[in-house]
Amino acid sequence: MNAASLSLHLHCDLLFQPELTRIATRTPLFGWAIHTDGSFFTQATYHVLVSSAEKLALEQRGDLWDSGRVVSPQSLGVSYAGKPLAWGQTCYWTVQITDATGAVSGWAKPQRFTLTDSEPAEPTSVYPQEVVTIFPATVQPLADASWLIDFGRDAFGWLELTLAEPLPGRVISLRVGEALKAGRVDMEPGGSIRAEEFSITLEKERTHYRIEMKPGPINLRPAAIKIPEKFGVIMPFRYVEISGLAEADPTVVQKRLQSHFDEKAACFRSSSADLDAVWELCRYSMLATSFAGYYVDGDRERIPYEADVTINQLSHYAVDREFSLARRSHEYLLHTPTWPTEWKQHSVIIAWQDYEATGDARSLARSYPVLRDEKMHLNYARPDGLLDTHELRDIVDWPLAERDNYEFVPVNTVVNAFHYRTLILMARIARVLGRETDAVDWEARAVTVHHVFNERLFDVEQGLYVDGEGSKHVSIHANLFALAFGLVPAERKTAVVTYLKSRGMACSVYPAQFLLEGLFEAREADYAIGLMTSHDLRSWHNMMAKGATITMEAWDQTFKPNQDWNHAWGAAPANIIARYVLGVRPLEPGYGRLVIDPQLGPLSEAEGTVPTIRGPVWVRAWRDAETGQIQKEFKVPGNVSLG
Repeated sequence: MNAASLSLHLHCDLLFQPELTRIATRTPLFGWAIHTDGSFFTQATYHVLVSSAEKLALEQRGDLWDSGRVVSPQSLGVSYAGKPLAWGQTCYWTVQITDATGAVSGWAKPQRFTLTDSEPAEPTSVYPQEVVTIFPATVQPLADASWLIDFGRDAFGWLELTLAEPLPGRVISLRVGEALKAGRVDMEPGGSIRAEEFSITLEKERTHYRIEMKPGPINLRPAAIKIPEKFGVIMPFRYVEISGLAEADPTVVQKRLQSHFDEKAACFRSSSADLDAVWELCRYSMLATSFAGYYVDGDRERIPYEADVTINQLSHYAVDREFSLARRSHEYLLHTPTWPTEWKQHSVIIAWQDYEATGDARSLARSYPVLRDEKMHLNYARPDGLLDTHELRDIVDWPLAERDNYEFVPVNTVVNAFHYRTLILMARIARVLGRETDAVDWEARAVTVHHVFNERLFDVEQGLYVDGEGSKHVSIHANLFALAFGLVPAERKTAVVTYLKSRGMACSVYPAQFLLEGLFEAREADYAIGLMTSHDLRSWHNMMAKGATITMEAWDQTFKPNQDWNHAWGAAPANIIARYVLGVRPLEPGYGRLVIDPQLGPLSEAEGTVPTIRGPVWVRAWRDAETGQIQKEFKVPGNVSLG
């Protein structure tokens, strides 16, 4: 395939539709996804133009910047280097590329971007929240002259009602909630599941009404992320029950608040309807929980938490090519951290995942001093390298009942597994930033911790990792984190995996992310996919059976009586399916080189599209009926190679 037949999809400052927002820097980064017919294509040169008017861009006149023909395969992170831009300025940019033969592409359709009116408080360019109108999936008349309206899925927003004609003086009542009981809106659903009742007196000459929602009991606390005033008060709901309009035919819509989301960016299907349903539950969870403009922990608190962001970030990347929400949430938490020991360590993981997905090191550079000084807990490191965190608040898992009777001791195995992982990642981050001395130091510390971890925290008699130094208690958590973070030597792996397979999902929805990662890394796809398709109490199908359409905070009310039904940290399968079942993972930041290594386990086939910053990756994999071997076909965007 030559350059002339390519399609170039532009992005500015990591946003594929920058015209929907304002850019938060006067030196934005430009990039382009090269869409091909599936043939491998490598760019040889690029030529970027930035113009002050669309007419100039269409005429290929870069009055603000003309990069000239640059010999380079670079199609990500091309930094603006033209005349100084002013805050509030609107610009247009385009690009043309060539291949190795010198064949020239057409100029891309110019893309508009506008800078913020003044220097912004936040350095990340983000989309504003959007309102989407959702019409009912079903409208059912009830025996007592009421209407039951089902929007099909839970969403954060408000309700709007339109009548065919005014009905002045009529009093109507509405019950709005997330759950049903005996075919009616459940007004006492328990926990933090929402249900509210409203009464409205209809007015003369008025046919359209917005139903003012009610805040939750604690989600307006000072620490909660505030919803912009123009959207009013929102709440999650799926069902509406209306009384007092028996003879009318009202139009009722749900106004869903969300961040910008491309619902066509990803898809997945397989030979397992159960796995497909879990993927869709988790995909929709990414959309529905984006309402706050940050990743938040759900409706009850509406606060970003680092562990939530780690999982939310990976799963969001897996279903949409949107990167700013994760970065904005990460940089917020750098300076507004939460309390658990491991949650601070998650900040290092989030920072690396951002760079791995985007290839953009700007956030790493901004974050590095805080990661080094505040997230690594180095002041709690003993001379042997392990962390003694008895003065901190280790968490291991949440809620408390899901800790598998974990024994908390000063030198905690889970905390030190995180410590090893963050040392590895800090070495990579330092090297990206040109801090070679730091990188060597982080690597040396990691080698030491790996050795001492396996010497002090592994029980030879039991052949498994214990909860901490001096403990004899073996838990699923100590072993799953050791496996997921690469601490288990080859000769110990069989025993650890066998133990994990004997325990099922004996942890909360949060460590499920790392349990599944570890199992797939150990090539245990049969068992891992079995966990994802299970109908047990601790399963995604149990969430759906209870009525949830967004992943829950916990597997069931049994484990967390005050839980809500809208926690993205329960959506691990969205990224696990993309990264391991379809097998699409980056081998270098920005997906310039990737692996496609599908693990089907019990599946006979699977097919899907995984979005990346360079464009969509399509994979179809199936098991050969005669040999049992996995076969695959795929399409990758331009400037991507396979490792």
